[in-house]
Amino acid sequence: MVSGRHRMRSSIRGAGAIAAAMALVLVVAGAWFGYRKLSEPACTGQLKLTVAAAPEIAPAVQAAAAQWSENGAAAEGVCVAVDVTASESADVAAILAGQHGVSLSGVGQAPGAAVSPDVWVPDSSTWLLRLSSEAAGFAPTNNASIARSPVVVAMPQPIASSVGWPEKKITWADLLTQVTTGTKLKTGIVDPTRDSAGLSGLLALGAAAGAAGGARGQQATTSALRALATGRSAVRQDMLAKFPRGTDSAAIAAGLSAAPLSEEDVIEYNAKQPPIPLAALYVEPAAMSLDYPYAVMPGIEPARSAAAQGLFKVLTENGFRDHLAKQHLRASDGTWGEGFAAPQGASVPAGTPSSSASAAGGKAAGGLDPAVLGKALATWTAITLPSRMLAVIDVSGSMLEKVPTANNATRAQVTLAAAQGGLDLFDESWAVGLWTFSTELVGARDYRELVPIGPLTSNRGQLKSALAGVKPKQNGSTGLYDTVLAAYKTVQDGWEPGRVNSVVMLTDGENEDPNGITQEKLLADLKAAADPEKPIQMVIIGIGNGVNRGELDAITKVTGGGVFVTEDPAKIGDIFLQAIALRPATIK
Repeated sequence: MVSGRHRMRSSIRGAGAIAAAMALVLVVAGAWFGYRKLSEPACTGQLKLTVAAAPEIAPAVQAAAAQWSENGAAAEGVCVAVDVTASESADVAAILAGQHGVSLSGVGQAPGAAVSPDVWVPDSSTWLLRLSSEAAGFAPTNNASIARSPVVVAMPQPIASSVGWPEKKITWADLLTQVTTGTKLKTGIVDPTRDSAGLSGLLALGAAAGAAGGARGQQATTSALRALATGRSAVRQDMLAKFPRGTDSAAIAAGLSAAPLSEEDVIEYNAKQPPIPLAALYVEPAAMSLDYPYAVMPGIEPARSAAAQGLFKVLTENGFRDHLAKQHLRASDGTWGEGFAAPQGASVPAGTPSSSASAAGGKAAGGLDPAVLGKALATWTAITLPSRMLAVIDVSGSMLEKVPTANNATRAQVTLAAAQGGLDLFDESWAVGLWTFSTELVGARDYRELVPIGPLTSNRGQLKSALAGVKPKQNGSTGLYDTVLAAYKTVQDGWEPGRVNSVVMLTDGENEDPNGITQEKLLADLKAAADPEKPIQMVIIGIGNGVNRGELDAITKVTGGGVFVTEDPAKIGDIFLQAIALRPATIK
């Protein structure tokens, strides 16, 4: 009995051992099967997604993309490799503008071999708005903000304390008064045609000046822009170098006092422990923030578009705000992540929210109107671009026609008002002359010189008097061709290096001089006279519906420059500014 029980236990133990062994085999097999499944890639092939991001945000985007890659970045079953390049927003804008056959004021031309990215993260939606306003085919998608940096007024801390920082809330109207009526502040700005924080500050100060309305507002705007232009810099690092480098009163007095910068710029500057740190003044109402839109470029293939959407999802997760904080940037809602070194006076949230630029050229960051943006940049360019210009104004009989949209002022009156407004903007570095034209103004000659081209230091008074005395010629026709050729050759004869040499003509009609040269002769003579080493920009502004656009385009195709036409003469003022601003800025 004992032996029997022993055999039974042995049998049970043997069965248990077999069962355990089988279970072990199953577990090991299952584990191996699971391991093989886990170790197999979740995607096949590889798709490269190129991203051009503003330098300050590029490291954060790169870090998030690297994490995504470690977690098996894929789109529609294809492995995704993200290539992030730190690129200045103005440089990418130049590439995209060139590809769409347009130009942006102040941006210049990109190298011929430059290639656009799949995704662009500029520092501001204003870049998207500027491009879409000029190029109908530029229609990026998504465009949502992935970060924010409020635009502040940076001041050396001792100067900031003298104006009430950090206790007092400073307004743009306060700052405008300091800039235009006092000598205490030495203001500076990074060229707003290339720098988004500079543009934001320009718009905010311009809005404060414009609030005065009428002539007073125009005068305040001109004074403010001239003050900013005195301390302007082409690039941010040059302007930062103008802040005081010593703690003594003489160094502080000699250095830059105030400039619009991003909050990120101020934090980065102070992180280097300069002798005098900068204060960040959160001026009210808040200037338009840098909003870092995530723009997926038009025309990329569907697979890349899907990959771009996958990366965007990663950039909207909570962990991304900590990557942003390391780069001194806030999340898109104006809050910040772990490790953000907030300047004194910073609030949460801060800045203006983004409403990304629409593909159709609608409103952008903070609801900005493209027309407001265009006028601000045009006015800035008119003030700052060194120029030598001959203004040529049509005084044919048709300029006596009344303009219902301008309280029945004549075409001549609204044109002369636009010319006077432009003259008020130009600083003393400009050289300007004035002609009028019709037919047979001086014997058989179609044009009359009222003021020869000369520096505004001596010419301004003469030009104002001459403009006040301009009167259209009753029954006079339009001697366009003879006048264009004579004006072009006059500017060319006195061509000056280091300036944009140009003819700006304002006319409401087409050539009507049967005794003058033909169009064929005009174009041939202009082509023969053109000298690439001495470029002359011909800018022609057409007023009303009697203009022959094709006739004008044929001229500027030979000379360079551009044609601007408005059917409503009441809009001539804005058109005049745009024409001045969009002259090519190539200076020999």
